[in-house]
Amino acid sequence: MAETLKQVETVTTYPDAPGGLSVKAAAIDANMIWARIEAYTAHRFTERAVVWTVEGEGEWAPPLTPATLATVEVFEAGAWNSTTAPENAFGGYDFPGDGPYRITGTAGAGPVPAPVAEAFRRLAEYLSGARDSTDEPGASSSKFSIGGTVDFEVTRNPAWVARAMQYSGAGDLLRNYRRA
Repeated sequence: MAETLKQVETVTTYPDAPGGLSVKAAAIDANMIWARIEAYTAHRFTERAVVWTVEGEGEWAPPLTPATLATVEVFEAGAWNSTTAPENAFGGYDFPGDGPYRITGTAGAGPVPAPVAEAFRRLAEYLSGARDSTDEPGASSSKFSIGGTVDFEVTRNPAWVARAMQYSGAGDLLRNYRRA
């Protein structure tokens, strides 16, 4: 089985943020949210150029979807030479030798499916809470007292921003778009 050694994506644009966001969530950079979603999934929602370096004989499929291959080259005698990779019955390709191979193509297409747009909204709304947090960085709890009569205490996992994909519920919506 052929193995992907390297993948280089050229991201030029991301989709627009979906509607229905609160003011605080809309103020967060949409590209940052899209980058987190794309790092979590194998799907791309805007087209971009991709170069894969693959090594080994056998079956290989692009790790991103939707993908279109433009050229396939094999490294032989100290240079990259054009070759073909026959398609197999499972939607991938079969490489006849060990390679290495350099495959260029594109990945991504729109429109953004409704579950992905909702995952964006959940993640943005969750992260917007980080902007007005009064906790010290890394704190797991904070306590406030107003006039000695009202006490307010918040306890939170110190990794709450790092685990935002799971804690916000966005990860559940992206389950069908995950990497295999």
